[in-house]
Formats: sequence, structure tokens, C-alpha cells
Amino acid sequence: MSNKQVAVFMGDDASPEVMEPTTELLKGMDLGIEFVEPLVGQAAKAQTGTLFPDAAKAQIDAADATFFGSTSGDSTPVLFYLRWGKQTFANVRPCTFVPGFRSPLANPQGIDFAIIRENLEDLYLGLEGDTEDLAGLNLYSKHARANLGDLGPGKYAIKAITEQGSERVIRYAFELARKRDKQRKVTVTCKYNMLAVADGLFLEIGKEIAKEYPDIAFDHYIIDDFLCRMISNPHALDVVVMPNLYGDIMSDGAAGLIGGLGLAPSGCYGADYAYFESAHGTAPDIAGQNIINPTATVLSAAMLLDYLEKNEAAQKLRDGIQQVYSDPSNLTVDQGGTASTLQFFDALLASSALAK
Repeated sequence: MSNKQVAVFMGDDASPEVMEPTTELLKGMDLGIEFVEPLVGQAAKAQTGTLFPDAAKAQIDAADATFFGSTSGDSTPVLFYLRWGKQTFANVRPCTFVPGFRSPLANPQGIDFAIIRENLEDLYLGLEGDTEDLAGLNLYSKHARANLGDLGPGKYAIKAITEQGSERVIRYAFELARKRDKQRKVTVTCKYNMLAVADGLFLEIGKEIAKEYPDIAFDHYIIDDFLCRMISNPHALDVVVMPNLYGDIMSDGAAGLIGGLGLAPSGCYGADYAYFESAHGTAPDIAGQNIINPTATVLSAAMLLDYLEKNEAAQKLRDGIQQVYSDPSNLTVDQGGTASTLQFFDALLASSALAK
């Protein structure tokens, strides 16, 4: 009998090459999870006239969570629904070194922090247009010492930082620091020196929330200073929270510390829903070659299992990944090995953590 349901979207380009075997691996663990694959994309359009039919949306709503393959095309409407429709405001991107990862650092051992990216606002609201449309507002730049209209034709993008959006994601960061129970520290970072109003609000809300968590240490850095610290001393970080654009960029940079985006899982959490996907893209350049690294997808699946309170099974996936990386012959090209994607999965299934 299944007691949980997960909606699965295989994604585009090379993504199905890791999503399909990972989903089969989960099915083989007999976890009481039913996996459903809503019909979307061109197949859905041929049958229903739309890329994202109501039936697929209903299956997402009925599921306990979604396991989502990387997309760059026809399943993009699904991604937008998972974010804004389900209000998954906290994008958690762990940065944890596993021995065997091909890190460029001399001493990556012990790196274990999480970046939380606010997932719904900031510049990602998509409020863009021609600057001439704003002419009637007579916007004056104190830095350029000129009206916007005086700068000539161009484009604009609006950055919006709200009290609600900031409060809920920063509070999530403090709660995560408690659950991780490691350094028990939260770091807020943004560009509050130049964007004193918008990013300044994010920082001030962080300071106020920190008062409610006396058991959690708190610090804050300007985003460029933070980047320097993340590179020079990543071991000092625990939970880091930041607005959307900074989080998108910094989390990819953090993946580079441990060995690349092929190792980077992520989960996007709301008040009552979550979806999970690898942080990397669809890798169209290697689609069909059976060489894409499955690590990020498998670790994202572990985050999914944690969310579904299948913690023992989640740990088996993580233990299996550690065992795979203990033998260089198991590794894919991006990690300096020669193994194919399916050979990686063979090694994972043969590990003592997952072997039946």
C-alpha cells in the first residue's frame, strides 16, 4: 500500500537519462510511494491543446511532492506553477563535500553548508520593459544625478523585496539551522550598502528575526564580501540566506567549491508543498551520450525522501553515493572518471547501502 504520492517530470535533453533510473531506483526501495507522471509538453498539447493541462495540475496538487527534471522547454509552465502556484519560497541548495568529489580546493574536507535562495521575488518577478514607459514617474537617480529619462533609451527591471517574502525565508533559515544542529549559525547576505532600501529591508528583517533565536548565531556580509569569504573559508559557513538573484549565482558558485553543478541537489519548500530537482541545467550538449552525472539528481531524491519523512531511505542514498565515490572507476567524465551514467547507477545499486 502506498502512503505517499510523488509527481515526476523527467525534464528535457539529458535530464531523463538521470531522472528515469533514479525514479526506478526509488521504486525498487519499496518505500510505499506511488509515482505518477502527469502528461505535459508536446504530447499533452497534441491531446489537449495545451502544454500544461488542468489534469496535470490536478495531479501535482494531489501529490505530496514533485520530483522535477531539469527543463529548458515545454515543461517550463510546470516549473512556474511549482514555484508561484505552490508558493515554494525557500530554495535550499546544500553544499556538502564527499570524499572523491573533484574539488578544485586544496582542503575541501568538511565543507558542509546550505544556501537558501528566496525563490519567488526580487528581479525574478519579470517586471521588465522600456525605460520610456517610466518617463511619467520622473525617477531621479541620486547616484547618476540625473532623471532616468535623461539617460537615453534603454530597458528596466524592477527589483522587489517584500516584508512577507523576506520574513518567511529568513525564518526558514533559522529553523533549518536548528534542524541541521551543526554550527547553528545563520548568515544574511545582500548588497545593503548600495541598495540600502530594498536589500536594507532584507537585512533589517534578518536582524529582527535573529533576536527570536538566541540559540542560533547570526552574522551578515555585503554580498561581494561574502563571496570572498565563501571561497577563502567555506568551512565557516552553516546556513546562508539571501535574495533570489544572489542566491541563484552564489549557489552555483558554491557547487564549484566541491566539484561542480553535477554534484549539486536542491529542494524548493513552501508552507505545505515542496519540489526537488538538481541545480544543473538540461545539458543539451551531452544529451544521448550516457555520460551525465547522476549525483545531483540522486541527492535531490534524498532530499525528497527526507521531506516525505523517509529519513532512513534518504540516508541510504547518501551512503550509497559516498561508497560510489570511494572508487574512481565508478565516476563519470566530469569527475575525472570514464564510467557511463548507467555504470554509475550499477555501482550505486551494488553498494552495501542499497544492495538487497
